[in-house]
Amino acid sequence: MSKDWNTRTKLVHSGTRRSQYGEVSEAIFLTQGFVYDSAEQAAQRFDQLGEDEFIYARYGNPTVAMFEDRIAALEGAEDAFATASGMAAVNGALVSMLKAGDHVVSARALFGSCLYILEDVLTRFGVEVTFVDGTNLDEWRAAVRPDTKAVFLESMSNPTLEVIDLKSVAEIAHAHGAIVLVDNVFSTPVFSRAIALGADVVVYSATKHIDGQGRVLGGVILGTKDFIRKTVEPYLKHTGGAISPFTAWVLLKGLETLDLRVRAQADGALKIAKALNGDDRLGRVIYPDLPNHPQHEIAKAQLERGGTVVSLEVQGGQAAAFRFLNALEIVTISNNLGDAKSIITHPTTTTHQRLSEDQRMDLGITPGLVRLSVGIEDADDLVGDLMQALDAV
Repeated sequence: MSKDWNTRTKLVHSGTRRSQYGEVSEAIFLTQGFVYDSAEQAAQRFDQLGEDEFIYARYGNPTVAMFEDRIAALEGAEDAFATASGMAAVNGALVSMLKAGDHVVSARALFGSCLYILEDVLTRFGVEVTFVDGTNLDEWRAAVRPDTKAVFLESMSNPTLEVIDLKSVAEIAHAHGAIVLVDNVFSTPVFSRAIALGADVVVYSATKHIDGQGRVLGGVILGTKDFIRKTVEPYLKHTGGAISPFTAWVLLKGLETLDLRVRAQADGALKIAKALNGDDRLGRVIYPDLPNHPQHEIAKAQLERGGTVVSLEVQGGQAAAFRFLNALEIVTISNNLGDAKSIITHPTTTTHQRLSEDQRMDLGITPGLVRLSVGIEDADDLVGDLMQALDAV
């Protein structure tokens, strides 16, 4: 496959494997196992798997391989391993490379489930974890040690949309030989090239923009071929975090329109952010492309666009936020994001409810904060819906 293709071409054609029937749409190989021509061939594959050979769906599958190759081509990674969910990807990337006694430094602004893996799971097995303010490079410098094995961060945090200076953090980590793992969901695989900025491992919840149509759970880990095949694959194939072939096929279909959808969503997000910015009924409008965003210059330097999510702080706290959500007519209340449909949630009582009040306040997740994932509806209709809901408050 040509490496000179532009993004939309890669998203339609990269990694395609056609059967003897020459199908146009990628085939779903909905099988858990594979037949061998002989006992000798079976023994050979179990001893050393060839480039395009498969033995069991938990280890790999032709449909899954197409998805892995296509997303790797988009991200600029050497290889990828698809997982059953985004959290399976986060867990697989971290646990596969760590052992008791290792040290990890992580940004503290994380999705609740990511925080659970770092705070509860890894520490339970003897991994030391240090949390820092991800936007403060001095805290990274102070926390990363010669024995630090890895650093972990969300390139854009959920839900307050902090943008971390990935290039600088990577330089700090690499100076001590640490591996840089990045959850890149909010930056999207269209607008961010985390590997080019210094990330060694990138994870996505493919449930979000990659599917982007509310159909399936999926995840993917991207990195070097050595890391994916010698570290990640042995862990995941033995612990069962594999993606189903049908899900991989749905995600392949999602990739075909990913660039078109995400750009339309970002257009809508910027229009909404500009329309609501400065409204007295809102304490904050958070969007990286707004000049008043605290990391606006960093966002401009490392992101092509500001993403598809706008966070809003409704004046009046949780009660006012609930009135606002309940008055919406187009925007749907749900806790997903990156969908073709506009979706809104109240992080304090949903995605980040397991955090203590002090933790939420420290991260800027106030009772009035709502997270709006902008879909592909007409942006003027969305602005109108948000305005009438604020009127109701």
